Amino acid sequence: MDIQHLLGRLEAILLESRRVPGTKMRLVDADRCFQLIDQMVLAIPEEIKKAQKIEQEYDRIVAQAQEEAERIRQIAREDAAQLANDTAIMTIAQHRAEAVEERARREADRLRAEADHYALDTLLRLREEMEHIIGVVSNGIAKLERELAERQKQVQAGTSHPDAIPAQSDRTTN
Repeated sequence: MDIQHLLGRLEAILLESRRVPGTKMRLVDADRCFQLIDQMVLAIPEEIKKAQKIEQEYDRIVAQAQEEAERIRQIAREDAAQLANDTAIMTIAQHRAEAVEERARREADRLRAEADHYALDTLLRLREEMEHIIGVVSNGIAKLERELAERQKQVQAGTSHPDAIPAQSDRTTN
């Protein structure tokens, strides 16, 4: 399941929760929140698999570019060998081979640069998503821990029902 979807569901739970009158607190179904957090933990490896597929695609593109460059070099060498009998032809062949090799190098460099750019963009987007997810999960955990501590204080002080979960009215976003 998509992390963004799960985060939306967690946010919906928080938004649908009832307020505790006279406070900034909310009553939240902790089981539903923990279930969503568990689903998020399971979804994160899927994001990692996506990153691995991107890396494999990058490796495939680089290998393909190298094979193409080598094929072009081999063609250039063969052309040069066929024309090696005559000195003038040999000079022409040498220049042609160098031009073909240079063109192959430029093409390989271009393909590598495109592959690097594609992989970098994808990994940066994935890192942003992962950082956002980690921030949201960390905020959720911290909030739940604070609420649990507050509930325990209230239960010990006898001021609140033990099932009440305080929540703040303003949402923390990342």
